[in-house]
Amino acid sequence: MKVKEAISKRRSIRKYSNQQVLDDVVKEIIQAGIWAPSGLNNQPWKFIVIKEQQHKQKLAQFTKYGGIIINAPVCVCVFLDKAKSYDRDKDVMAVGACIQNMLLCAHELGIGTCWMGEILNKKDAVGEYLRIDRGFELMAVISMGYPLKEVLRSSRRKLESFFLSV
Repeated sequence: MKVKEAISKRRSIRKYSNQQVLDDVVKEIIQAGIWAPSGLNNQPWKFIVIKEQQHKQKLAQFTKYGGIIINAPVCVCVFLDKAKSYDRDKDVMAVGACIQNMLLCAHELGIGTCWMGEILNKKDAVGEYLRIDRGFELMAVISMGYPLKEVLRSSRRKLESFFLSV
């Protein structure tokens, strides 16, 4: 799959089949993430992979979109490693690039994903539940699994509408 095709055809998937995602596939997706650019090549990301239903059910309680987490075969929590951080703005952007790499790689492999951000409203509580040191800040939860149904099309506004004048 060409990069531009993956970018334009990837969609957020919120319903998954019961087919399990193999550990090697999850590792391949995370491997793609860690190749994202980061300032000074500091690679300021850490991950927790969650597959156990009991943990997904508890994690789901921290977001109004918990049903997505419960029904996903795998969830990956992505954290900013504050000890590796040298500039918060740059490092948050690097984590975003890491997540985007993961989403595109998953799409290429036929795995659907949803980048969940609303859960960040309770990121401290999530960190406490996961027993994560305060040196790690939750940046997103990515749900993933094989899509339950065909992916719908999407559209974008015309390119010209995104430019500002000076």
